[in-house]
Amino acid sequence: MNWDGKHITVAGLGVSGVPAARALAGLGARVTAVNGSDGDRERAQAAELEALGVTVRLGDGDTLPEGTELVVTTPGWKPGSPLFRAAEAAGVPVWGDVELAWRLRGPDAAPWLAVTGTNGKTTTVRMLASILEAAGLRTAAVGNIGVSLIDVVRSAEPYDVLAVELSSYQLHWAPSLRPHSAAVLNLAPDHLDWHGSMAAYAADKGRIYEGNQVACVYNLADPATEALVREADVVEGCRAIGFTLGAPAPSQLGVVDGLLVDRAFVADRQQRAQELAEVADVDPPAPHNIANALAAAALARAYGVEPAAVRDGLRAFKPDAHRIEHVADIDGVAYIDDSKATNTHAAEASLAAYDPIIWIAGGLAKGATFDELVTTAAGRLRGVVLMGADRALIGEALARHAADVPVVDLDRTDTGAMAAAVREATRLARPGDTVLMAPACASMDMFANYNERGDAFADAVRALATGRDATER
Repeated sequence: MNWDGKHITVAGLGVSGVPAARALAGLGARVTAVNGSDGDRERAQAAELEALGVTVRLGDGDTLPEGTELVVTTPGWKPGSPLFRAAEAAGVPVWGDVELAWRLRGPDAAPWLAVTGTNGKTTTVRMLASILEAAGLRTAAVGNIGVSLIDVVRSAEPYDVLAVELSSYQLHWAPSLRPHSAAVLNLAPDHLDWHGSMAAYAADKGRIYEGNQVACVYNLADPATEALVREADVVEGCRAIGFTLGAPAPSQLGVVDGLLVDRAFVADRQQRAQELAEVADVDPPAPHNIANALAAAALARAYGVEPAAVRDGLRAFKPDAHRIEHVADIDGVAYIDDSKATNTHAAEASLAAYDPIIWIAGGLAKGATFDELVTTAAGRLRGVVLMGADRALIGEALARHAADVPVVDLDRTDTGAMAAAVREATRLARPGDTVLMAPACASMDMFANYNERGDAFADAVRALATGRDATER
């Protein structure tokens, strides 16, 4: 595509908008960047772009600049936004940052191994990158993980292969994307205010399979992911590869006698399986994290990575903070921080990993309901401590489905409530229990983000261990 003189509007700044505007300006396009907010951070970004010849309009994200021939949007802008309605009325196409990155690749571009799903994307992509590195390949974990795809595809040093995390927002605006292989880890209701319905959300997730060349990886425990594979238009010869926590059938990866095994990428998959790693090589070895490891292994094997590199990569991988992170053992009780469990699907996976549990939960529900989660977890719960703005919704579900479980309702939303929650959980706990902070809710009612919430939990646990008072953190 000849970008010289083409009038392009970039919608949004941030991690992906600034690289998009910078790259397009470098290619000779006439770029206007628009952004709804106008704070100190945005003004600093605007100054950087204006020095490159980009026109920046802060505080106005609704009006389509005159003469726009293409809109490139950052993730998060809803399809019904006034800017996009104006573009549609004017016959102006809208691409996402992923679509732009895909089209900016060079003739010898690295293939993409892509991952999406409601939960587990970042962990799986980072596992995959660790495996690829163990195989001696130059790679990077990029995309929705916080690393601009546009910067990576335009890097002066070539990559062998990329491990790409993609959100439903990014996939919605990426019609030309055709990965080497891709995985959908799971599907549960999320971001329905953006997509409009569960069907639309699933359809956008399913875009990741379009044009796959070698493998469409799906979750046997989640039939909706297999349905997306069946609906996808792929390259002839591309295979459907399932992963399971049970023994795998041919064309699947799974678990046998504490081993991760491959019956998909072996010469005789009808008769034999290839050992890849031990369950103990996965950190932490919780069921949903083993599923993440199997998905990462499937994509790596689809790319031709040898079994030893899968093992070595999983052993080298260390999870990010606040993802079922073991904080401490105190008087025979384990304290686990899963602040990243910001929705019911993630919390369900976390709760399934432990028994018995003192559960710390609550925050902003974002429209979620909790009956199914509580029903599934009820048999594992020995006590619950509720905190946050929407704790009553969880309390009501507990009253309906786990009425015999003791519940402490903390009627406070200040940040010091976390220390009180840890003390209450400790009071309920017995040796052999797990105190699990898996809120099933967003954090912004009390904290800046889930990282700050997880830090508050960890601080409170460590204070407990040393006899300090963390109430005034």
